[in-house]
Amino acid sequence: MTRFIPVLLLILIVSCSNKETSKVFTAVDIKTVLSDSLSIRAIEIMDGGSLAFAANKGAFGLLDLNTEIARVNTQQHDSLVPEFRAVAHTNTDFFMLSAGNPALLYKTGDSGSMELVYKEENEKVFYDALTFWNNMEGIAVGDSMEGCLSIIITRDGGESWEKLPCSSLPKSEEGEGAFAASNTNIKTVGDKAWIATTKGNVYYTEDKGASWEIITTPIRSEKSTQGIYSIDFYDENVGFVFGGDYTDPEGNLDNKAITTDGGKTWNLVASGKLPDYRSCVQFVPNSDGNSLIALGFKGIAYSYDSGQSWQQLSNESFFTLRFLNDSVAYAAGTNRIAKLTFK
Repeated sequence: MTRFIPVLLLILIVSCSNKETSKVFTAVDIKTVLSDSLSIRAIEIMDGGSLAFAANKGAFGLLDLNTEIARVNTQQHDSLVPEFRAVAHTNTDFFMLSAGNPALLYKTGDSGSMELVYKEENEKVFYDALTFWNNMEGIAVGDSMEGCLSIIITRDGGESWEKLPCSSLPKSEEGEGAFAASNTNIKTVGDKAWIATTKGNVYYTEDKGASWEIITTPIRSEKSTQGIYSIDFYDENVGFVFGGDYTDPEGNLDNKAITTDGGKTWNLVASGKLPDYRSCVQFVPNSDGNSLIALGFKGIAYSYDSGQSWQQLSNESFFTLRFLNDSVAYAAGTNRIAKLTFK
């Protein structure tokens, strides 16, 4: 038996060492890597060390994360200058979706220019977020029309998109939609997807959009400017929603909630405590679902205990954020994209 003692001691030492090296942030360094007169609400970190983005003024571009050199282009549709608030990518293509009427969804084309793959015209059309389950299947969500959310899906890698009929979707609440604030209204994990709405609801599918159910959350949604602004899942069980009211950014009652059962139930955390309104929440990679970053024009906040308590790391304003690894992220906002190094 004694010959196993050194092995057991080694296992204990390694285990303790891993726990001790778990990162807890106390500060963030912010370095602007792109300056431009744009409102940038949608970014994607691409394979190969680059970041793609789309913005207002029909602008979109690619930032090399190694050289920090950016190429910025513009996309017009006839005489219309689109405002892009949603982007996504597969292994082969980049996609960007405009807000407002008409809805315009573009993908990178073989000719080197963007190709229009979906167009929808209606005075009520307004799309908010876009993402993919895999390289072939993607989803976008928009505000409700004709009694249901606007949801379009591709099954062929983004070459074509079809809008789900209201007969296959739950009935929406009056005026229900999503906030086009950070392109984080949809989260996919495996075959599942969760969509967060202005009414504090989460629309859930476990079969890539074939069937849907509505799950209510305790997020406050009494006004049209309240509701869930951002949703993220660490895995298929642990998720977080962040809300508030951009017209009353100091309010922090009932604006943060967590789930540990895949979104079936949600529990409020830190209600009445900071942080207040934020437009984007993201789990920190490799944190076992314990660490979160939430940001908006009120600054950058951090939690290491699943949202129970928060620390304000910076008052600098941003709209959206994506992690490169467990200590480096990129954030975008008014007139800039920045590299965030958490320490």
